[in-house]
Amino acid sequence: MRPVDPRLLTYARSTRGFLVLAVILGVIVAGLVIAQARLLSTVIVDVAQGRGTLASVAGGLAALGAVFLARAIVSWVAESAAYRTSAKAKAELREEALNHVLRLGPLGPAGRDPGAVAILVTRGVDSLDAYFARYLPQLVLAVIVPVAVLLTILGQDLISALIIAVTLPVIPVFMVLIGLYTRGRVDRQWQTLSRLSGHFLDLVAGLPTLKVFGRAKAQAQAIQSMGERYRSTTMGVLRITFLSSFALELLASLSVALVAVTVGVRLVEGGMTFAVALFVLILAPEAYLPIRLVGQHFHAAAEGLGAADEVFALLEQPLVATGVRTDIPQGVPIHLDGVGVTYPGRDHAALAPTTADLPPGCLIALVGASGGGKSTLLGVLLGFVAPTVGRVRVGQVDLADLDVTTWRSHIGWVPQHPQLIAPGHPTPSVRDAVRLGDPTADDVRVERALAAAGVLTEVQLLPDGLASPAASLSAGQARRVAFARALLPEPRILLLDEPTASLDGVSEESVVTALIAARDAGLTVVVVAHRPAVVDAADVVVHVGDSPIDTIREEYVPYLTRTSVTARDF
Repeated sequence: MRPVDPRLLTYARSTRGFLVLAVILGVIVAGLVIAQARLLSTVIVDVAQGRGTLASVAGGLAALGAVFLARAIVSWVAESAAYRTSAKAKAELREEALNHVLRLGPLGPAGRDPGAVAILVTRGVDSLDAYFARYLPQLVLAVIVPVAVLLTILGQDLISALIIAVTLPVIPVFMVLIGLYTRGRVDRQWQTLSRLSGHFLDLVAGLPTLKVFGRAKAQAQAIQSMGERYRSTTMGVLRITFLSSFALELLASLSVALVAVTVGVRLVEGGMTFAVALFVLILAPEAYLPIRLVGQHFHAAAEGLGAADEVFALLEQPLVATGVRTDIPQGVPIHLDGVGVTYPGRDHAALAPTTADLPPGCLIALVGASGGGKSTLLGVLLGFVAPTVGRVRVGQVDLADLDVTTWRSHIGWVPQHPQLIAPGHPTPSVRDAVRLGDPTADDVRVERALAAAGVLTEVQLLPDGLASPAASLSAGQARRVAFARALLPEPRILLLDEPTASLDGVSEESVVTALIAARDAGLTVVVVAHRPAVVDAADVVVHVGDSPIDTIREEYVPYLTRTSVTARDF
């Protein structure tokens, strides 16, 4: 774990100015520390040797008070600047992370749990406060102050300077060893928190389903177990923090004691003056103090550094490369040539190698076991996920050679969990939600799209019609409005992820009718399907995933009663 990650200077630009300020303040602090030791030793020597009176030492005491005041002011400026920089740096990192996640597309960072990403850009980024306010300023002082003190003592007493020069590096060595051990614990702590937040997010999202099947209370034990693991890991990190602080204090105390013993012996033998001895003794602890404090603050900053490392890994996740061809072939099949996806850091494939042809103007159902990669395949077709193996061809043209923006302009997409939002509308109406597909569309086109999605009549029956809040729609209505939004720009290809989920029989029939109408209008319609009605209406059924066929037969057992599906797919 590097003390100052160069990537921090790239993504959080305000850090650069803070580092310059920290160096300047560090030089000032080093000068004040030496001046304080000199003034204090001079006043004590004068009084101890009987040469000083209140009048004669008044100037020295006043100067010493001014030094104390100056150190307090410098500390306030440094801490104030640290917190201001921390706030700016966190805002910059959050903005960079969120913008990059948006650039990665609606599927988000490949292979990352949404809950982990959410906790990373909130709690994780917030933990950088300790890094900026405590660790980083102390790190600068730990570089400047010991060097300044050592050079000052070198000009007064060579032996003391040599002792400090030999013992000083011992503390950083122990800090590195402790830090290496601590990093594993902190990483486990962060991973446990990420899993806990991800599990909790999935639990909240699936709570209605769990409630229906009576499994909601069973998840309490899993949450409790994971919370206990996080508590145990956190307490382990705190235990190491306290023990390491004790070890660093002991090393520093022994080093100062070694200087004090040698100075005392030589003072008794007349090898050095009382003024020099006292000055060295007052100044020597200042050489060790900044390094000891760095070790203490390291543990407080370790979580922030670990989170920052995760943020940088997220920011460095490459976008899917885009080609330059804008002449998209029309009326040609889409070929999947052994397309497979394995996310970084995962042992198993998110999408097993899949080979299939998606003919134009057909209704194509993607079937397979849950988690088999059907949604990932839609991400590949949208250009948000790059295949790890294989390729996608549009006719004879590789999808990677096409300009992804132009390609997406020909696609209408309905995700598994559509959100009815509209920029600039905190409470969007149904009209606003549909117009997100094409902001230039008039009401006639919006109504035509809603009719094509089979939901126009229901919308017109709402109190305010198209002006009704989109939030007032049921889950099934919201899915069909999202379908209308995908139809509005008149795409050539439709990609839908379980469009009939949460729908009753009548609504499902209207969606299937809309899918067939879109196919008859010449669109290539690709649907992730788990419902018999959709699969039965499909012209082509593509099995996605590497589950045994018996498992697929069992999951799709309702379809086996339908001759068309049995003959075509099984």
